[in-house]
Amino acid sequence: MPSIIINIIGDIGLDITVVFLCKRIINLFSMKVVYKTVFIVGTLSVLLPAKVNAQQDVDDKANSPVSLSASYVGDLVSNFRGGIKKGTAYLGLLNVKADFYTSKWWKGGEAFINIGNTHGGEPTVDLIGDFQGVSNIEAGNLTFLYELWYKQCFGTACVTLGLQDLNAKFAVNDNGCLFTNSSFGIHSSIADNISSPIFPLTALGVNVQWDISNSFSCEAAIFDGTPDDFENNPYNVGWKLSKNQGFLAVTEFQLKKSLLRGMSGCYKFGAYYHQHNDTIEAIQKNGGFYFVVDQQITDKLFVFSQLGLSPEKINRNNYYVSLGFNCRGLMAKRPDDQFGIAVACAGFHNALVKHETVLELAYQFKVNKNIFIKPDIQYIINPAGTDVKLANALVGFIRFGVTI
Repeated sequence: MPSIIINIIGDIGLDITVVFLCKRIINLFSMKVVYKTVFIVGTLSVLLPAKVNAQQDVDDKANSPVSLSASYVGDLVSNFRGGIKKGTAYLGLLNVKADFYTSKWWKGGEAFINIGNTHGGEPTVDLIGDFQGVSNIEAGNLTFLYELWYKQCFGTACVTLGLQDLNAKFAVNDNGCLFTNSSFGIHSSIADNISSPIFPLTALGVNVQWDISNSFSCEAAIFDGTPDDFENNPYNVGWKLSKNQGFLAVTEFQLKKSLLRGMSGCYKFGAYYHQHNDTIEAIQKNGGFYFVVDQQITDKLFVFSQLGLSPEKINRNNYYVSLGFNCRGLMAKRPDDQFGIAVACAGFHNALVKHETVLELAYQFKVNKNIFIKPDIQYIINPAGTDVKLANALVGFIRFGVTI
């Protein structure tokens, strides 16, 4: 791996310089993009004092039945070489959320709504042509209902009903959240092989979670098997359930126990089965397995790994595997910063290339509890999102985020 990193740094050459980035930013930010970005960030800044006054700590769940929050994430992405073509794009994601708690009336109830807006360019589609997705917020220009659900807990069990994101509860990779490539959030073998209710297009579902003990839990859910796409359901508010749409069933077991004494750890195993009808006569069936490992090694170092397996006879992406390391508080004066390096490989059966492999390096600067800035570099070997063979791509990011 050190030799790969050295080669990548060599490839970057003089492209990554202050002058280059300044020129890219000036060329990119047309007045329309500037106005939109300033408006969104300015709105969040205006709302921030109200948020602080209304909710000063976590105890507000007990004191107030309503919790409001918002977040904005922006990506400045440049493809330096390879892929479809060189170029730069800006894209953003705005989320506005509301939580409603029933503790003043009855115990264990919570309702949640999350409205999303994505805007800007599509670097995977227009510049890179990769399969896994270099940015986990890329979705085009959409405004949509992302989540709308009610959860009721009964002792050690909880039931959630409504519009849900599968990846909010299943196949979650806690230490992979540092990285921007989509596969570190959800296995490509799940995202590509079936109609998954994941960002940005979620689906109706029922989820049951049971904490069997302090360290072992089981979770199962069933979702609409064919979420209606944005072309037919532009705001994700018109849902249809029918026999032909089928269903997606997912089950996951979690062991929250460390292999190393005094450290934290979590091990997950899941299976899924998907069925829907292309026609009245033809029933399409698919499924697979996945594993997720999150393990603390030292007080600052964490490791994670993902594995996904699907039948190769009916899936082009028949396996997925990843490995990554996070270091938190690398510098004593910046305990909240994170540095990470990770590799993700999507394997293919009967395809133009045998695999697409991504190497990602990221460093997240925590400006304060509400703002972060994250430079990020990805090197994509065999970009496999098109029907033609593309040269390896070198991609640079500057991501920023604001939460209130």
